Order: sequence, then C-alpha cells, then structure tokens
Amino acid sequence: MESLREALEKLKLASTDNTADSTESSLDCLLSALTQNNTEASRKMQEMGILSLLPTLLNPQSSCTPKVANIIAEMAKNEFMRNPCVEAGLIPPLVQLLNSTDQEVLLQTGRALGNICYDSHTLQAQLINLGVIPTLVKLLGIHSHNTALTEMCLIAFGNLAELESSKEQFASTNIADELVHLFQKQTEHEKKEMIFEVLAPLAENDIIKLQLVEAGLVECLLEVVAQTVDGEREEDIAQLKTASDLMVLLLLGDESMQKLFEGGKGSVFQRVLSWIPSHNHQLQLAGALAIANFARNDGNCIHMVDTGIVQKLLELLERHVDEGNVTVQHAALSALRNLAIPVVNKSKMLCAGVADVVLKFLQSEMPPVQFKLLGTLRMLIDTQAEAAEQLGTNGKLVERLVEWCEAKDHAGVMGESNRLLSALIRHSKSKEVVRTVIQKGGVKHLVTMATSEHMIMQNEALVALGLIAALDLVAAEKDFVGANLVSVLHKLLSDERSAPEIKYNSMILICAVMGSEPLHKEVQSLAFIDVVSKLRSHENKTVSHQASLTEQRLTAQS
Repeated sequence: MESLREALEKLKLASTDNTADSTESSLDCLLSALTQNNTEASRKMQEMGILSLLPTLLNPQSSCTPKVANIIAEMAKNEFMRNPCVEAGLIPPLVQLLNSTDQEVLLQTGRALGNICYDSHTLQAQLINLGVIPTLVKLLGIHSHNTALTEMCLIAFGNLAELESSKEQFASTNIADELVHLFQKQTEHEKKEMIFEVLAPLAENDIIKLQLVEAGLVECLLEVVAQTVDGEREEDIAQLKTASDLMVLLLLGDESMQKLFEGGKGSVFQRVLSWIPSHNHQLQLAGALAIANFARNDGNCIHMVDTGIVQKLLELLERHVDEGNVTVQHAALSALRNLAIPVVNKSKMLCAGVADVVLKFLQSEMPPVQFKLLGTLRMLIDTQAEAAEQLGTNGKLVERLVEWCEAKDHAGVMGESNRLLSALIRHSKSKEVVRTVIQKGGVKHLVTMATSEHMIMQNEALVALGLIAALDLVAAEKDFVGANLVSVLHKLLSDERSAPEIKYNSMILICAVMGSEPLHKEVQSLAFIDVVSKLRSHENKTVSHQASLTEQRLTAQS
C-alpha cells in the first residue's frame, strides 16, 4: 500500500518534470501491484486518483507509453474500472496511439482499448466513430508477421463486426483481402477459428460477401472441406461445419451467389453439388442449403431442374425418411420449394415424383419440416389442375392439413396448411376435392382464414369457399352455417379497410350461397342489401358493378 502511494507521488512529480527514469520505476511498481492482486490494486489506484495522470503520459514519443497502456489494459480487466477509464478521457489518446510504428505500443494500446470497451456496444460504437476500423485493417496488413498483434486485431474485428454500424466502414477497407491472405498462411486450427469468428459476422453484409468471394475465400473454404470431410477429430468436425456454413452464408448475397453460379458451369457450384450425395450429414445439409440459395431466381432454377438436381435432392430425402435428420430434411425441402417456383419447372418436378417423396414426411412432428413440406406442395400444384386433384382427394393429406390448421403454437404451419387447403380447391376446381375437404372438416378453417390479417390469405380463402359453394353447396351447407360464414361476409363487406378484391369475392360468395335456404335466411336477417347498396358507389368499378348485380339478386330473392 505504501509502495503504491510512493509510486503515485513519484508519478505526479514525473508527469510535471518529464523525468523518464523516475516515471519508469513508478510504472514498474504499479504493474507489479497489478500482477500480485489486480482487483485490489486497481481499486486503490482509482481511489488515489491515478487515472487522471494517465492521459498526459500516453505520449507517442515517450519510451514509457507501452507500460502506461499496459497498466490501463490490466486495470480495465475489472468491469468496475471501465467507466472510470472512459471518464478520465483515456479513449481518444489511446486511439491516437494506434498510428504508432512501435509494435509494443500498438499491442498494449489494442489491449487497453479492447478491455475498456469489452461487452459495451456503446463504447465500441464510439471507437468506430473515431475511425479505428481502417487503422486496424492497415495494421493487420503491415504487421501480419507479428502473431500477438495479429491476434489483437482479430479480437478487435470480432467484437466490432457484431455492430451493424461497423459493416460500412469494413466494406470501405481491404479487410477481405487481408483476412483471406492471413487465412491462407495458417496451419493451426485455433488461428483458423479466430479468423472464422471474424469472417462470419462480416459475411452477413452483401458488399463484403462479394469482396470475400473475389478475394478467394471460397477456394480456401473448399480446401478446408476437402481436408476435414473424413476427419474424426473434434477440431476437424468443427472446421468442416464452420467452413460449409460460411460457404452457405456467402451464397445469401445475390451478386456473390450469381458470381459463383456462373450459369451453372461454375467449379464452385459443381463442387457444392457433390456434397449432396455425401455420407457426411453436415455436407449434405450445406449442399442442400446451397442449392436453395442458388435457386433464388427463375433462370438458375430452370437450369438446375434441367440438369437433374431434383433427382439428387429426392435421393437425399429418401435417405432421411428413416434416418430422420431434421436439418437435412428441412434444407432439402427448402431447395425443392424454391426450384418449384418457375411455372415451367412444376410439371417436370411432378413427373420426377417430387410430390410422392414429399408426402413421405407427412407424419413428421417437426414444425420446420411441416412448414417446408406444405410450402413445397403448394408451389408444385400452382396452376397444375391434375396434381391438385390427385393431392386434394388424398384423404390422409387433407386430414393432416385440417389437423395442422389448428396448430396455434406454430403460426407458420397453421398458415401454410390453410393456404394449401385453399390451393387444392382453387387449382383443381374439382367436386371430388371439395367433397374430401368437406368430409375431413376443412370448411370451418377456410372460413376462419377469410378473417386473416393478410389480404392474400383472405382472398385465397374466399375464392376457395366460392368454389365449394358453386360445386357442392348442399354438402357444405351445414359447415357454412356452423362456421358463421354469412356473418363473416357481412363483416368483410361492412369493413371500410377491406380491399376491393375482398369485397368483390365476398359478394360473389353471397350470391353463391343464396341457393341454400338456411343461408338465404341468414343473409336476409343481416340486411345485406343496405351494405351492398353502399358499395354501388365504390371507387373501384369492378366492385361497384358487382354490388349492382348482387343487389339485384338480393332484391329478386327477398
């Protein structure tokens, strides 16, 4: 305690007369105290007012500067010292020291700033605003041979890259080239992992994705995959996962994805394709996700279907019907769903047996798989009447859809089930499909779907309900009454927020249900004529015209 007090007094004197020797010995004493008991020594130093002396001692020309920065770094290991360090004004002079050419100064300065700003997004944002990112990237390039300095830069990048505000600054530097160059030189697992931890958050930015692709990161990742795919060590498994995950992340950017696709002839694209039949689940997963990412525009989708990728995905799914790897199932279904979006692909995929394989996962209890399964089938039957009829008369499928329409814990599954139920009716326009849906209890869910907050779902439900009424009103009558269909339609027509399409299809449906005596009575009791007559002056001509026709029908049958 006394030696600390003495050192502090000497430091006060030294800071005014610039006596280097005296300053050095005082700093050594402080460092020694921090080494013995960091927490206690830091608390005492704060109480004695040492922090206020340190800004003036952070002099780029002084030989004592590395020790001063080291003391700050040691004290800032304690959470209670970080705010006092900020309040003492230590951040600006430390940031200035990052322009030093002295490697020890740079190392200790980096440690000090890192410890002060540890786990504080506010302080890290302050560093970004002070321009540390371009400075640190430059340092990495200059001192890439210095292991300690390199690690300091990587740790700093890892922390700063988590902030969205950092991405723009990183994108304006040559960070991609520097990191790829550094990665290529590494042989140790730990060092590669450190670089991966920086690459992952940076690669979330589309501009940086493209920069990384152009810098040759993909080739590095493919090499890692090749080296670790048969490895059994934990570090091999970890590197394989990180490299393949990062590869998939790079494909999320439109430009970077298209650059790697190269019209379906790219070597990277071909390599990724070879992952799908692999026996390694991680590579199967990454391969399927990569295909899903490549399948983000019609041109790519059409090319991939024409070159036989669907068969590879189906074979992969077949392997996982029994093995049951949920992530692989989900990824493969995602890829198939995307590939099924272009109209020209639908019939080809149906002929390839996609629907049959997808239906094998109907018993899955995993919501992510259920969601993708539903989406894939909905995409496949869009405009495909024959397929819609075949699936719509599949009692097991319709039964499962009705069950999932009640999956209130999983809104996505519930929404997709309703949409597929509606799609089966809309695209088949089949009386047999309508009967199957009625028999399995699907009508009430379509009525509920008509009240959805999403206009597209409302509209799909109303069109499907209109077809049910047109094709088999007698069979649907009881369900329509039980689900309060007429009351729902009255609300939709009365609600000023309802879109023109909703009002139009609601009126079409009102006319369709008038052939049922109990539904007709409900229409009369709710005074629909008043609501409809107001719509005759609607700004949308289609709505106003249908309102006139509906009013005539209501008047004629009143």
